[in-house]
Amino acid sequence: VQLQASGGGLVQAGGSLRLSCAASGKIDIRNIMGWYRQAPGKERELVATITNTGAANYGSSAKGRFTISRDNTKNTVYLQMNSLQPEDTAVYYCWRYSDYSNYWGQGTLVTVSS
Repeated sequence: VQLQASGGGLVQAGGSLRLSCAASGKIDIRNIMGWYRQAPGKERELVATITNTGAANYGSSAKGRFTISRDNTKNTVYLQMNSLQPEDTAVYYCWRYSDYSNYWGQGTLVTVSS
């Protein structure tokens, strides 16, 4: 499975970004996809995940501001990020769990300026 993430960039505080991640390769319909992030000097943390049936789970930093969704016909997961703050600056990694394995994308940088 390969994961291709896109949508990162530079945004001012209070702004919005939408990340996308498309999966390709061996696709198991039973899977979980999501996003983790890692800020400089910090550990990687959960942002949000969503199952193939649409059940979503959010990390504490994302609740109320971020929305995860997916399009199973495109094997793609999205992360709509609103009210971004400088502390949201991080590399965001796409993640997928399927076939009892974890898969990671290459990461996309989100920078929020104050």
